[in-house]
Amino acid sequence: MGLHIVVLAAGKGKRMHSALPKVLQPLGDRPLLKHVVEAAQTLDPECIHVVYGHGAEQVQSALGYLDVNWVFQEQQLGTGHAVNQAIDAVPDGAQVLVLYGDVPLIRAGTLSHLVDAAGDAALALLTVVLDDPSGYGRIKRDDDNRVVGIVEEKDTSADERYIREVNTGLICAQASHLRDWLSRLTNENTQGEYYLTDCIAMASGDGVNIIAGQAGSVEETQGINDKRDLAVAERLLQRRQAEALMAQGLTLRDPERFDLRGALRAGRDTIIDVNAVIEGEVVLGEGVSIGPHCVLRNCTIGDHTQVLSHTVIEHAVIGSRCQIGPFARLRPDTELGDRAKIGNFVETKKIKLGKGSKINHLSYVGDARVGDNVNIGAGVITCNYDGANKHVTTIGDDAFIGSDCQLVAPVSVERGATIGAGSTITKTAPADSLTLSRPKQFTVEGWKRPRKDNPGHD
Repeated sequence: MGLHIVVLAAGKGKRMHSALPKVLQPLGDRPLLKHVVEAAQTLDPECIHVVYGHGAEQVQSALGYLDVNWVFQEQQLGTGHAVNQAIDAVPDGAQVLVLYGDVPLIRAGTLSHLVDAAGDAALALLTVVLDDPSGYGRIKRDDDNRVVGIVEEKDTSADERYIREVNTGLICAQASHLRDWLSRLTNENTQGEYYLTDCIAMASGDGVNIIAGQAGSVEETQGINDKRDLAVAERLLQRRQAEALMAQGLTLRDPERFDLRGALRAGRDTIIDVNAVIEGEVVLGEGVSIGPHCVLRNCTIGDHTQVLSHTVIEHAVIGSRCQIGPFARLRPDTELGDRAKIGNFVETKKIKLGKGSKINHLSYVGDARVGDNVNIGAGVITCNYDGANKHVTTIGDDAFIGSDCQLVAPVSVERGATIGAGSTITKTAPADSLTLSRPKQFTVEGWKRPRKDNPGHD
């Protein structure tokens, strides 16, 4: 009957001190719950059931698009109660894997091994050995080292508190067995809750083979309970992503100072310096160099392009062998042709810049179509907004725009035109001609600078 996965995601997360439900807290710019669902999807299950409760509207608004069966848990009465909300939708012959929406770093390989260990008849649970087991349920074994139960920490005896093998909460069992055990749960414990972990003792009593598997690393099983846990998990995730990218050939100057909050594809011999932040979908060609403190968001950058420090690029397409920055900002719908250059303190928006064209210093160019081999001087702006509508500036190939010019859109600068420095252009500048709108310079003869009547006194 296949595999059914139940993800428990109904908790409030009081220790987060946040208006967001715990499972929506961001890790690598994605909600914790999304990480878990993505890991579950790699197993190709028949169905993923997400049991949600606290902040239901927020959870649905943020993640309602996921291909899962949403199961609402009105009252949170423990993990056993939560699984019981979903079990009716699972056929008896299926396997059931139970995951947690606040354990986001679990690896697909670990889950696959757990499912394989359970097979058609056994109960498999994931355990881990900790130097400090405080806060976790302890694994009870008999004299033959067989797992016979789990004791929650608040219910442990003095001797049981010293057990270092602990429960991660992840189990896999046949649905018919699990349905029976859930129906026999009671809440006769210090918490007054229905513990899923009590199913382990029932399985032992029923003669079901219990297999305890170890996670590949402790970090996979770490739950997120507060913002400190979230920060630790963020660095673990970033290190994991950095290692995967370096294994594919990406050079990171310092993997500990790298943040990927989306998906990155990079060609050979590409280098990323420290404190770069990658968001959304980013594609880097071969031989690309990303300087320190850059932000790249949903962009494509061509081969051998150099992005200098403190540059922000978002929703842009960059050609090959370009140079950008430092301290440049390329806003959405910026397109740069090959060998284009954007210098320091330049801002672009909704612009198509041709091959070999340059905007080197302190300029704003928006809503513009700029041809090939155009030079735009320092302090140039396109006046594209009239207070109500945006208008386009068109600049032909080989044009030269002098420093400190204003191009008042809609306006055209034709091929090969030169605009003199300090000009305000409101009409078409003809091809291969010099256009300027500069007042005539003059000197006032005999003028003297004013002086104070009483020097030294304000």
